[in-house]
Amino acid sequence: MNLIKLQVKTRNKKYPIIIGNNILDKLQKLMKKSLIDFNQCLVVVDKNVPNNLKNKILISLSKKQVSVHYFNAHEKNKNQKNINTILSILLKKNFNRNDCLISVGGGITGDVSGFAASIFKRGLKFVNIPTTLLSQVDSSIGGKTGINTAYGKNLIGAFYQPSLVISDTNFLKSLPKRELVCGYGEILKHALIADSKFFTFLKKNGSHILNLKSPFVESVIFKSCSIKKKVVEADENEINIRKILNFGHTFAHAFEASLRYSKKLNHGEAVLLGIKTAAKFSLLNNTFNIKEFKSIENHLNDLNLPRDIKAYFSVKNINKILSFMKKDKKNNTKKINLVLLKKIGFPIYNLQFDIKKITLFLKRELTK
Repeated sequence: MNLIKLQVKTRNKKYPIIIGNNILDKLQKLMKKSLIDFNQCLVVVDKNVPNNLKNKILISLSKKQVSVHYFNAHEKNKNQKNINTILSILLKKNFNRNDCLISVGGGITGDVSGFAASIFKRGLKFVNIPTTLLSQVDSSIGGKTGINTAYGKNLIGAFYQPSLVISDTNFLKSLPKRELVCGYGEILKHALIADSKFFTFLKKNGSHILNLKSPFVESVIFKSCSIKKKVVEADENEINIRKILNFGHTFAHAFEASLRYSKKLNHGEAVLLGIKTAAKFSLLNNTFNIKEFKSIENHLNDLNLPRDIKAYFSVKNINKILSFMKKDKKNNTKKINLVLLKKIGFPIYNLQFDIKKITLFLKRELTK
């Protein structure tokens, strides 16, 4: 297939997102076109990336001085210890600010690599090669980097835009169905906050996307990237409209943290639960109508996607969920910030709710 290219232009940086199939052997050429030059690079690669695809990258970089660091990508490893490990490699090999760090992996690998690049000598060239559907449609775009702590998810980090993003859909063939569902959560979120026609497309073609049928997969990656690109360009540092990208995420991050980032619930599954929960909260707060809520609910049902918080939590978990919601980085008062829906494609942000109201809502959802 032909390469699809998007150009992201923020106040601080301009960089391309390149989407295609089987394009890893063009890596050196694509980097040169993007004016990315360096003497040495560190490739931080998720241990789960298939060897044949990893080797394509290394062969393409064979004319450069390359070091490789294998990373065990898990939310529990998204921490300061692993940042320090990467920084130690860069320091021992005397990297300078004109050198490069290349991330090869999903969102966790990209977040850790990007954060390390952002703080090494106040900024190292950073190339992101996302290998999961989730990272190709969401986390590789927009410059959010960070790590988790015992107090919550992504509470330490920086905005640091990459120099280049390369999304090769060939990586997706190696993913289990659960990982594709994980990415679908962010695709659905983009449709619900920005484009009702895109939601209609997903309702019609969701199964084709989850089965990696072409051109449906390439189409939704491009559309999701386009939506996020537009939002990031308008508000790089999440001061205003970029907050809409958090639709469903305040609930989702609390769900993940409450389960201690266990394998019971991955990020995209938590986002799907968060989408359903935030849509229901919108309905009960009279900002959203029952017909459109049912349309979202039916779509989740039709594709058998995670949608019932009672499958993961009970009333006894409410206090723990709320404790993480209170610590969410988007809060600036004792109330909790939520993004809700007015209608599909039209989110409402900067809404604050009393903890008591959210407590009563969660009790209702977990006891009905």
